[in-house]
Amino acid sequence: MVLKTFGWSFAVTALGLVAAVFYGGWTAFGVVAILSVLEISLSFDNAVVNAGILKKMNAFWQRIFLTVGVLIAVFGMRLVFPVVIVAISAQLGPIEAVDLALTDKDRYQELVTDAHPAIAAFGGMFLLMIFLDFIFEDRDIKWLGWLERPLAKLGKIDMLSVCIALIVLLITSLTFATHAHLHAGHADKAETVLLSGIGGLITYMVVGGLSGYFEGKLEEEEEREHEEEEEAERTGRKKTPVVLAGQAAFFMFLYLEVLDASFSFDGVIGAFAITNDIVLMALGLGIGAMYVRSLTVYLVRQGTLDDYVYLEHGAHYAIGALAVILLVTIQYEISEIITGLVGVVLIAWSFWSSVRRNRALAAAEGNAGSDDKTEVSSGV
Repeated sequence: MVLKTFGWSFAVTALGLVAAVFYGGWTAFGVVAILSVLEISLSFDNAVVNAGILKKMNAFWQRIFLTVGVLIAVFGMRLVFPVVIVAISAQLGPIEAVDLALTDKDRYQELVTDAHPAIAAFGGMFLLMIFLDFIFEDRDIKWLGWLERPLAKLGKIDMLSVCIALIVLLITSLTFATHAHLHAGHADKAETVLLSGIGGLITYMVVGGLSGYFEGKLEEEEEREHEEEEEAERTGRKKTPVVLAGQAAFFMFLYLEVLDASFSFDGVIGAFAITNDIVLMALGLGIGAMYVRSLTVYLVRQGTLDDYVYLEHGAHYAIGALAVILLVTIQYEISEIITGLVGVVLIAWSFWSSVRRNRALAAAEGNAGSDDKTEVSSGV
């Protein structure tokens, strides 16, 4: 079951890591491995959401999502999108950006380094908004209850996450402006940081708005179909299953693509905190995207999405950590290894917490069962 589901992912992983060694030696191997783990970690909750929606779709639309959808996810968002980011931020044409990445790494590195404040501000704000919206939402399951309970209460204040994000951006840009006075030639970049950060905030709100729109359309379709099914049962007429599946599945597919785009955007932006090398970025994110597909299929086939309930929390805390790191790297250099390990440690911690929770629940159920048996025996 595991080999059948993850077979292609294992094959792509092997090819990607071998290509990394040939491209940049064992250092490149390590960077691609970290990027792959980071992308998988950040996309685990994406796979859970995908699986929850995908299981409602018929076999045809499942195949569409797992073929056409994967092509869009791997080649569109994780391979093409990094080129677009670099091209825009460094004011290059896409072909020129790719050519520089492959033929003139020093010049490419120089251009990307020069554009890093804009990339970091844009990405840091986007990721920070995702993290803030998550921790300010009141959830039934809480991982770090001592922290999440008071934050959930604060989350009842409208637009709090936007206000905090703007305050963080303002402090970041002012700090950079102060730093710029001490370093000639950086004065204009303080404004760039501010504008790029606002751009990241706007992008998050647009993506969130589109996701909400498609989710609303999906709910409308499901409600309408439910009413039509009830009407069909009352009148004895049969509704054509193709129309029923097609209408709902189409909106599900659109919704899934928007969701995947937003989640993959996290990975792409987060990858800039690890490396500026677009080839290594493409290899690492491509491997991660394959595992998102495999995880989605695995969760659908297994029929369980709640085994490790804290993983979503761990992924979002990793997103928050990356947001802070990106904003800090506007002025200070942070090791790529440290950046990657922060996410891995948070995910591993949340996984272990989930395992301990499952064991505690199983033990409690076992004790309850033993008590019931004892009562029955005593009553005989």
